[in-house]
Amino acid sequence: MDASHSCEPSLSCEPGLYETIHRRRDVRGQFTGEEIPLGVLRRILEAAHAAPSVGLSQPWDFVVVRDVATREAFREHVLEERQRFLAELPPERADLFGRIKIEGILEASCGIVVTYDPARGAPYVLGRHSIADAGLYSVCLAIENLWLAATAEGLGVGWVSFYVEEFLRALLSVPRGTRPVAWLCIGPVTHLEPAPDLERAGWRDRLPLEAVWHEERFGLLS
Repeated sequence: MDASHSCEPSLSCEPGLYETIHRRRDVRGQFTGEEIPLGVLRRILEAAHAAPSVGLSQPWDFVVVRDVATREAFREHVLEERQRFLAELPPERADLFGRIKIEGILEASCGIVVTYDPARGAPYVLGRHSIADAGLYSVCLAIENLWLAATAEGLGVGWVSFYVEEFLRALLSVPRGTRPVAWLCIGPVTHLEPAPDLERAGWRDRLPLEAVWHEERFGLLS
């Protein structure tokens, strides 16, 4: 089996979709700050809302954050968490990490916070009875839809993960029991890099598909 074989043009293959998937990047430093047209923002959120969800529970909400003061408060918290992580690293990794930009909170046009409400559709959520995290997986599918739609619209997206959930819940008045899953920086960009930032910085290399493709049993690589 040739794991590197690519899809050739046919009625069942959309090269534009594959191109968008491979062009998508986790953006940090290329935001222009220009406003996102409301129609474009709506299309992106509609794409996110069209994601599949366990039991059709649709357990997500999208909080669009434009207020500068709110974004400044969140950025200050993120930088504090960055310093805590930095302090845990051995010297050689700390030096490398110190040169990596981890967020574009103020540079982006706005933030979109995606949340997870496990009570939505409960208590009888089809498909969640034996996999408790299936609802959280559904939210991640919505995030990926949003990300690909934004990329197709020529926008950049950056997922900020250096935060404490309780801080973000309080900052945005997220109800108790609902989890803030992602703060996504989004907006027009000057360009998208040809390779992920962490790969370009030397933090980690992308694995070849053959390293993660198994046949029939885990450990039996193709």
